[in-house]
Amino acid sequence: MAHGTVNIIQSHESWINYPNSNVTGFENNPISNPKPVENRFINLERSELSQWVEHITKQLIDDLPEPATTNTASADMLQTSEDYFVPSSLSADLISPTKVPRRSYGEHEHHELQWGNELQLHADNNDVRARGGNNMSKLDEHGLTLITLLFECAVAISVDNLPEAHRMLLELTHMASPYGPSCAERVVAYFSKAMASRVVNSWLGNCSPLVNYKSVHSAFQVFNTISPFVKFAHFTSNQAILEAFHHRDRVHILDLDIMQGLQWPALFHILATRMEGPPHLRMTGVGTSSEILLETGKQLSNFAKRLGLSFEFFPIVRTVGEVDASMVQVERGETLAVHWLQHSLYDATGSDWKTLRLIEELAPRIVTLVEQDMSHSGSFLDRFVGSLHYYSTMFDSLESYLPSDNPSRHKVEHGMFYREINNILAIGGPARSGEDKFRQWRSELGARSEFMQVEMSGNSMAQAQLILNMFPPTHGYSLVQGDGTIRLGWKDTSLYVASAWTCSHASR
Repeated sequence: MAHGTVNIIQSHESWINYPNSNVTGFENNPISNPKPVENRFINLERSELSQWVEHITKQLIDDLPEPATTNTASADMLQTSEDYFVPSSLSADLISPTKVPRRSYGEHEHHELQWGNELQLHADNNDVRARGGNNMSKLDEHGLTLITLLFECAVAISVDNLPEAHRMLLELTHMASPYGPSCAERVVAYFSKAMASRVVNSWLGNCSPLVNYKSVHSAFQVFNTISPFVKFAHFTSNQAILEAFHHRDRVHILDLDIMQGLQWPALFHILATRMEGPPHLRMTGVGTSSEILLETGKQLSNFAKRLGLSFEFFPIVRTVGEVDASMVQVERGETLAVHWLQHSLYDATGSDWKTLRLIEELAPRIVTLVEQDMSHSGSFLDRFVGSLHYYSTMFDSLESYLPSDNPSRHKVEHGMFYREINNILAIGGPARSGEDKFRQWRSELGARSEFMQVEMSGNSMAQAQLILNMFPPTHGYSLVQGDGTIRLGWKDTSLYVASAWTCSHASR
């Protein structure tokens, strides 16, 4: 089974509605090697927000004075992560504002903030418009004005000029709406709201927002239906787990953030019908809502029962950083798989080292990791630049085929994207928690002798390609396979990366 072609796209997931698909199996859908994404020059007239952000950010970096010493790590970040994708976080380490004294601004003065000794941002956008040509629409000019003012505000926050940041945030609040017709206006509205929360937290001290988990998970499920990113994470990981479970009759899956368990019915179906017979399956699901965990366990148990699959479910009501090995009851003779779809939907404070120690102690046969191609570490300005480029690309991907007044699009933008932006800028990160966050989990695992990378197989790539076939090519989604990983991106920007790992001292 592990070496054959496995169709796990069509499944009997009774509580999940996937888009209709004509997928019938790999044998009827030959997969060719993915073609490189064609490099494109920045063209501001196209009004793609991610291009504006990339262009403005690059200009800001180019205008900075040359550093006295070369930052090798930053140079690496500027290189493309694959031949066809550029990294979603643009040179975050290169942007290091020099702290300057606070000063008041007259009512009619240009709003300027010093960046280093030379760089100045101007709210009137004249330089940006000059670089973009004279054919921009009023809507485009409004968007560029908003983006530039947002950059000014981020710099003010980064140098602790909170009164000036507050003044600009008030201005942004009146200029941008999350219901606006353009991506720029919507993104700026959500970023300015998150930055306002950051300013308030800086005055009052760190606070954790109340989370309506049902609302968050509902938005996540809608995101699963209108874009390929969630399915990409699920099915590429399922394929890697399936191959690791080949000829194993007792298996255990630890899902470090199970949510509603959208991923697992497809894998259950294949395990229940495999040629060597179904295994006995135990699953441990980690989540922060006991109510949702219990409901997820009930749904999965009922589904497994209908398939005739021997199944047990064990909930752990914790955040991932609070779980230790004693909470995961792995029995002798079981083959363990650990799965983690990383995102920023929850408070990101806390160290990553405890989770790494958990995985090391459990010594699983397979670790499937899907992470956003964006750094969650670094200073506020590091996170601002990386997340602005990342989420402007995400907004562009939805803009390509959903109108601005589409209710599903708004639910995802407000219930998911905004929450992630807020956690990255206002709540999460070492600047607020004082604890280390990994820039990339893949790099951290690869640097440790306990872990060896398992190359994502051709079947995993085929699963990803089949998912993309559900979306018309004009939508701009692209796949790249290389360095043992599979990346799903929007045009020339990598957004999600799937990788698999094994523990060198795994005994099962």
